[in-house]
Parts: sequence; C-alpha cells; structure tokens
Amino acid sequence: MKKSAVIGWPISHSLSPRLHGFWLDKLGIEGSYEALPVEPENLDDFANKLKSGELGLKGANVTVPHKQEIMAFCDEISPLAQRIGAVNTLVVKDGKLLGSNTDHYGFKTNLEASGKLPENPSGAAIILGAGGASRAVCTALEELGYSPIYLLNRTLERAEEVANDLGGSIIAGSLSDLPKYMAECQILVNSTSLGMKGQNPLDIDLSDLPKEAVVTDIVYNPLMTGLLEQAKARGNPIVDGIGMLLFQAIPGFESWFDPSEKPVVTEELRQYMLEVL
Repeated sequence: MKKSAVIGWPISHSLSPRLHGFWLDKLGIEGSYEALPVEPENLDDFANKLKSGELGLKGANVTVPHKQEIMAFCDEISPLAQRIGAVNTLVVKDGKLLGSNTDHYGFKTNLEASGKLPENPSGAAIILGAGGASRAVCTALEELGYSPIYLLNRTLERAEEVANDLGGSIIAGSLSDLPKYMAECQILVNSTSLGMKGQNPLDIDLSDLPKEAVVTDIVYNPLMTGLLEQAKARGNPIVDGIGMLLFQAIPGFESWFDPSEKPVVTEELRQYMLEVL
C-alpha cells in the first residue's frame, strides 16, 4: 500500500486527508493519507525517519509552521521552492528527500481554470499581505504576465523583505498605499487571513478598482468572503480560494501514488470539500 501524509503543528484541522482520500477512492488506488502532528523540535527526527523509509511514506505535505524549516533537511529543492523560500511537498526518492512548492501551481491553476482571466493577462497586480502565501502568489502572477506587482502589507518592512528576496517587478508598499495603486490594478489578491472565519474582516474600499479587474481571495472559509461579496456586487470577476487548495494537491498526489490517470478538480470534489466547512 502506498502511503503519504501531511505534517504540521497543530494539524487536526487539515482538509488534506479528505481531499487525497477522495482521489484515492475515485481512482481505485490502495493507499492512505493521514495527518501527522509534528512538533517543531521533532522536525529533524521526522525528516530522518521519512528519508530512511522507517515511516513507510512515499512523501508528505508540509504545512505551518514547518514550510521553511523543512528545507534544511532536504537533499534537493526545486529552483521555484528555493526562490519562494518554502517547501510544502516532499518526495522520498532513492533515499533522498526532494522538496518542492506547489502553492504557486495551485494559485496559478485556480485562476486559469476559473475562466475569469483575460486571454493575455497584463497590467498591474496588487497583493494584500506579505505572509508565507504571498511569495507563491507573487511568483504565479509574475509568470502569468502581470507587472508591476504591488505587494502591500501592514508592516512595510515585511513587504520589503519579500520583494527583496524575490526581485523582479515586485514593489513593496504599506496597506495605506492601496488607494494610489487601485486605478491601475488588473488583479487584486488577498493573501492575508483577514476575512477568514474567526478573523477580523478585510476592510478596504474598491470604489476606484476598474470593473474588469479580477478579484481573488486565498481564504476559503467562508467561500464568499467580504472582499469577494463587495467585488461581485460591483460587477468585478471573482475567483474564490478553495480551488488553490485543491489544485496544489495534484503534483504531490501524482508523485506519491503514481495514478494511471491524472486526479482532477471537479465540481463534485469542490462540493465534497465544502461540506465540512
């Protein structure tokens, strides 16, 4: 039986076992995927046991707070994950631990699959928040063709750190700079946790945002965040965040379970995942 897992601390909230379990069942694969709580001080022990085969796992997903720390234990890291500065997918191969980042793929593919992007995306992008997810979002928007990319954060220094690390056409700013960039924006992304269930709302004014600009939120609980509700009400195309979670899981699933056909993101899968939110 092929086995994989997701590690984090805490981890009981993870939806990944439900997601991978859906595909294992649909594709008739004899395999398992579980959530493993790994305390930060035990990360090295986990990595060594994973690499040695002691755990019997083909690899694992990595979530907070381990996405950066796990890089120290990888034998090889993909160039994209190196640039982003975080690993969320591990594959064991020939006794080596290979690290990659699929958040970039998940965010980008979710946008492309939505059908809401123009044929040749271009123009300015605004990303709200400079946390861990923002790095993957920046690189994905850059790859899609957006430039410049304004990375706005409550703490300017944090945005500057991310912009300096990534380079390219990313311009750091504070959230107070938002009004001066809004009129040229062609895609607006919330990469913060604001608007998530149990968190404070994201309080911004979209009055100056062009009507053709795409608005997307990486928050998926609730699925229709306050930001998306406001954008929809004024006629902007919107993309919700659940697709990023679903699409980012595909590369790992293929690596661990070697399915005879590619796992796909369907409306049935979306509804299956939304049932538990």
